[in-house]
Amino acid sequence: MVPSNRVRVGIVGASGYSGIEAVRLLASHPFVELSVLTSEHYAGREVAEVYRHVAGLALPPFEELRPELIKGRAEVVLSCLPEKVGTGLIVDLLSSGVRVVDFSAEFRLKDPAVYRATYGVEHPAPALLREAVYGLSEFHRGQVREARLVANPGCYSTAVLLGLLPLIRRDLIEPSSIVIDAKSGTTGARRAAQIAQ
Repeated sequence: MVPSNRVRVGIVGASGYSGIEAVRLLASHPFVELSVLTSEHYAGREVAEVYRHVAGLALPPFEELRPELIKGRAEVVLSCLPEKVGTGLIVDLLSSGVRVVDFSAEFRLKDPAVYRATYGVEHPAPALLREAVYGLSEFHRGQVREARLVANPGCYSTAVLLGLLPLIRRDLIEPSSIVIDAKSGTTGARRAAQIAQ
């Protein structure tokens, strides 16, 4: 039996690493209906044609990213677009009442001055920096539930915080003693799965 209170979710950048993994996880979620999947490279193709590991799942085809086609078809959008690519779209979707979870690093910092110092440019939507809720649901569940804009944490911070925050909150570890030595593969460095790079 299909629940009647399913949330219509769109995923922009659905053919990238984080996008297709979100598709895979949400396709079988009982309270989610994947309503829009965008891909600039694979627009017009069935998802299972490109990613055979999702064959058998009921998925809409990839389509081109056109904001007017998302509004009215999705209540929540997961933006799996790279930094500086999806910001304008996110502002547009929020203004039309769509909630957004941003997988890039665009909204993870609260202070526009820290953003400028970190990235060397002004943030195009500084007011949203202050509004975005850091999406580590294990520690911010209530805020994430109510947010219009969620800044999804990255892989390093998630791995580190899930392990350390419980220890810090129980005074079982001295924060100044913490040393984090983390390594990344190609996706963490924003490289595509191509041989010649």
